[in-house]
Amino acid sequence: MRKLYRYVLLITLLAVGIWAGCKKGDKGDKGDTGATGVAGSTGATGPGGPQGANGSTGATGSTGATGVTGATGLTGVTGATGATGLTGSTGATGSTGATGATGPAGGPQGSTGATGATGATGAAGSGASSYLLLNQSVTLTGVTRFNIAAITQDIVDKGAILVYFRSTGTTTWYALPYTEDDRSLRLSDYGVGYINVKANFNSNGLDFRVVLISGSSLTTLSVTHPGLNLSDYNQVKNALQLTQ
Repeated sequence: MRKLYRYVLLITLLAVGIWAGCKKGDKGDKGDTGATGVAGSTGATGPGGPQGANGSTGATGSTGATGVTGATGLTGVTGATGATGLTGSTGATGSTGATGATGPAGGPQGSTGATGATGATGAAGSGASSYLLLNQSVTLTGVTRFNIAAITQDIVDKGAILVYFRSTGTTTWYALPYTEDDRSLRLSDYGVGYINVKANFNSNGLDFRVVLISGSSLTTLSVTHPGLNLSDYNQVKNALQLTQ
């Protein structure tokens, strides 16, 4: 037992001596940093992962709205209808010829006298008339009215009224409307029993001729004289068989 004790003590002393001999000394200087090691080679690329599934097709977009229809172009204007030509006048019915005289009495019972000759047919009328207004005046302001009783409602509605003028003492007639330089003269309007003449100047000593044509005469005149120039009084006078 004592021998074992001595053996344990010996071990303890040895341990203390070793500990004492191994006491840490002063810290030495820090050593230099070692060189960076060579980079290792890049490793081989790993195998690619499996391809992902295709995504589903996107929904079809909605159809765009139809554009507005352009406006329809304007229809061209219809050309004006040409004026209807004047209708020729219908002549008035001629007067009935005079009845022939009764023949002389015959024998005892008396015989019937011979029939008298038929009278000559009267000249055809024109259905138109002309009125002369001498030495008249016109004014710049307002209108000048001429009263003509022969203008009827039938002439106003269906017939025609032509007006001409001249300087008193001359022979050349000018049709209305008339324009010369800065002067003008025109038929302003008319109605039953009158016409109104409008001027842009004052003047005395003018003669006016007013021609009235009935509706039926207009119809005939357009057939018998299709190229009649209504501005030429002499042509109108001859066509309508006017006496003045």
